Amino acid sequence: MTDDGHSADPDIRVVSTPEELRHLVTLFNQVWGSITPVVGVELLRAIGHGGGYVAAAYHGEQVVGGSLAFLARHSGEPALHSHVTGVLPGLRRTGLGRALKLHQRAWAAEHGLAWVTWTFDPLVRRNARFNLHVLRAGVHAYLVDFYGPIDDSINHRDESDRLLVAWPTVGDLAAPEEEPAAGTIIVATPDDIVVLRRTDPTEATAWRHRVRDELGGALGAGGHVVGFSKDGCYLVRT
Repeated sequence: MTDDGHSADPDIRVVSTPEELRHLVTLFNQVWGSITPVVGVELLRAIGHGGGYVAAAYHGEQVVGGSLAFLARHSGEPALHSHVTGVLPGLRRTGLGRALKLHQRAWAAEHGLAWVTWTFDPLVRRNARFNLHVLRAGVHAYLVDFYGPIDDSINHRDESDRLLVAWPTVGDLAAPEEEPAAGTIIVATPDDIVVLRRTDPTEATAWRHRVRDELGGALGAGGHVVGFSKDGCYLVRT
């Protein structure tokens, strides 16, 4: 998901019929440009029927965004793990991504779940900014090559390192930091890793390993991400 937090008032609702789910499958494939389907109708139907979360955002009759999440555990408590959330490229930076996540969080709270968790690529600046500063989710782990190589138009078979973030469903969320204080570890990210994967795969791989070593190493040593700077750096404090 990519978003800058601007306001919007979309029609977001839980969906369950095979026809609704087919439209959602099409949406996910449009967002990720996948050669193979991101997810199928059968799995969406099963997750929804089993108590998970499957929702679509509509503009009129058109599906313009959606989210899939399944029941999980985090820190010993019931949670909702958000596996896929996306909006059509033309609607990024409109507030739709934020609205989808807020709908998901409210649904989780209504169903007695303490957390919403998900993963994102630590090299994608806009997602880091959105997750940490717009939503104020907290980073809980660095996961090396979590899915293995992903063959879609965004990832280009890059190693799939991910940050696991957790978002409490109740309570106030602390504001992250934007400027490094004394003792802060600063971990830079590339300007646009999606473009870099296409134009210079060798440099993209170098960034992957650099951030893995620096950010993953700092978190593994007990550090905590306390913010993400305006110039695209993780701020970590031990």
